[in-house]
Parts: sequence; structure tokens; C-alpha cells
Amino acid sequence: MSPPAGQVVLDTGILLAGADADDGWHDRATSLLEERPAGQLLLPTTVATEAAWMIGARLGPATEAAFVASVGAGEFEVVDLVPADWVRSAELIDTYADLGLGLVDASVVAVAERLGIARVATVDRRDFTVIRPRHIAAFELLP
Repeated sequence: MSPPAGQVVLDTGILLAGADADDGWHDRATSLLEERPAGQLLLPTTVATEAAWMIGARLGPATEAAFVASVGAGEFEVVDLVPADWVRSAELIDTYADLGLGLVDASVVAVAERLGIARVATVDRRDFTVIRPRHIAAFELLP
């Protein structure tokens, strides 16, 4: 079974950019997040946690609370990691140790692989252009 058309796995930077009007990616991030229905915006729990922390640290508790409320309101499709995602994330962290790839980015890849998703919404072009997912030759990076 193929994934529904238009689904995209979100990375932390796109959420931070969407929340921060001063971010250079803000307009592109906001457009992407507003143009897609919630069911197309796949939010790994690892990304949600890191995004909330970064939004709070950079933009304050009110903005963090607004983000957390948006998750609770169903503006994203939250994706929990399954045991295989943790195993795959560990493999990716080891394989891409020279990039300093961490759990959050590795989990984005693992979730995309498991669900057969080709699109990743990210501002991190460095890591996501180097990583080679198992299910496709390369990710389509948005925006």
C-alpha cells in the first residue's frame, strides 16, 4: 500500500521557522504548514519534543504553549516511534557519525522509511541531502 499523496515528515527547523517571524525560512515554512491538511503533516514525537524545547528557548513560553496547543488540537498527525524506528535510528546515527546525526534527524528518516514517505520538510539541507534512505534514492526536501 502506498502512502497518501502529499504526506510529508516534518523536521524541527521547519516548525521553528514557522513560529519565528524573524527566521529567514519563515514565509516558506508558514506557507507549507498552512497549505497542507493536518493529515499530511507527519510529526514524529521526537521532533515535537525538540521543537517545543527550541521554540520555548528562543521565542518564550507563550509561543511554546501555542505550539503545544496546536499539536493537541490536531494540526499535525503525530507519529510515535515503534521499536524498529529506534533500531533504525541507532543504525543511522552510527552510519552518519561524521555528520553528527542525532536522534531527531535519524528518527525523521526512520519514520519516513517505515511509512514510505519521500518528502521531508526541513531547513537542514546539509544532513538530509547526504542521508540515503532505504526506500528511495533521495528525499524530496520541502519547502
